[in-house]
Amino acid sequence: MKYAKKLMSLTMGVALGMGVLAGCAAKPAETSKPADEPKAVAETPAEAPEKTNEPVTLKIYAQYSDDDTKIPYDYAVQELAKAYPNVKLELDIQAQDDGQKLQTYAATGNLPDIFQVGLSQIETFKKSGNIMVLNDAAQKSGFIDKVHEGSKVNLYNEDGNIYAFPYAGNELVVWYYNKELFEKYNVEVPKTYDELLEAVKVFKENDVIPMSVFAKEGWITTALYDAIAVRYDAGGIDKLDKGQGKASDEAYTSAAKKLNELVKAGLLPDGVTNLNYDQAAALFYEGKAAMFLNGQWEIEASTQKLGDKADWMYYPAADEASYEASKTVWAGGGAPGGYAVNPNSPNKELAAEVAAFISEKYCEAKYKLRSNPMLALKVDASITPEKPFSPMMERLAKEIPNITSTTKFAWGLSNQPLKKSIEEQTQFLCTPQYTAEEFIQEIDKVIDRTNK
Repeated sequence: MKYAKKLMSLTMGVALGMGVLAGCAAKPAETSKPADEPKAVAETPAEAPEKTNEPVTLKIYAQYSDDDTKIPYDYAVQELAKAYPNVKLELDIQAQDDGQKLQTYAATGNLPDIFQVGLSQIETFKKSGNIMVLNDAAQKSGFIDKVHEGSKVNLYNEDGNIYAFPYAGNELVVWYYNKELFEKYNVEVPKTYDELLEAVKVFKENDVIPMSVFAKEGWITTALYDAIAVRYDAGGIDKLDKGQGKASDEAYTSAAKKLNELVKAGLLPDGVTNLNYDQAAALFYEGKAAMFLNGQWEIEASTQKLGDKADWMYYPAADEASYEASKTVWAGGGAPGGYAVNPNSPNKELAAEVAAFISEKYCEAKYKLRSNPMLALKVDASITPEKPFSPMMERLAKEIPNITSTTKFAWGLSNQPLKKSIEEQTQFLCTPQYTAEEFIQEIDKVIDRTNK
């Protein structure tokens, strides 16, 4: 899958700390290791190993599937060759399998020296002792000082430790629309759900799909539900994940009922849960769908395909007052993840240095070569993008400092049974046969069970 280009791209708080923009501060967790975490393998607080000229090959398991992953990785490897001429990386391309291949490596004792992880893998590997605690390495390398305050949520695990060097900043759920179609059919950009329902009606009458979503993937249907939920409760799915709310609470019930109402009115195409990213995106690019939902990483592709016809809008709300009041609240967000290190690697100290270096250079490349400011790390002021930000990215960048809160993407949920359930249940909720009551009942079952 593509996340829609990247399920674990790992590429606010919100990108509250972007490459060139200041964000709202997020207090980092303490970095001391709790005594009740015996299995995650800690670093030896020794001095940094001396660099030698002895050639070393490190195996790395990383994403390398499209320009958004290949270009930054290749750049980082080129820079590594200058700084560490004796180090060679042997790339094992990450499978798009929700971490199954990596789990197999861990189970069979074949983890590479460096590997990309998301929060779910971190939590699993902490318990099995298959991930190195990187607190000392992050301090010695100066990595901690380079992380934006707003992106420290991507650095520190809830237990206060660092298990991976992040490069992706906090990312956002973006509601895209085709300006040309809205103008052609005299449809105003909806601020309220009533206006959205009217837009759905007009587009359907003119054989235009109101909104395209690649609902074959549960994380994006969760994002759609969350974009509605945050208009009733800013905590969104993050609050459910933390056990601070239930699907039967008024805000979450309202969100489920509203999504169900929109679906039954025809918001989504028939057979939406069979649509993958390429199919759903094509409907939007070809002018067959008026709206599209994805992360902010979709900006470049939509700009390439639609030019200035494409734009993004704030999520609709129950009324105009709440619409205006909630513009600074977004779905999406960040979670710990990035480049982790195998604690059983014979070169684990060097691997930790290299992992930190690769992450930093990955950020540089995303900013310089991909014009992407949504980064975990500060980029040197002397580095400038090779091409200017697109109008959509420029507009979004101006919004970032104003964002007051975000939630999480599904892959950032720490309650794994809830993650599985809400992905499945939101997919069901995107079909007209399913009811909001069924959704609420099933989600609450999981929340009740996991919070005991």
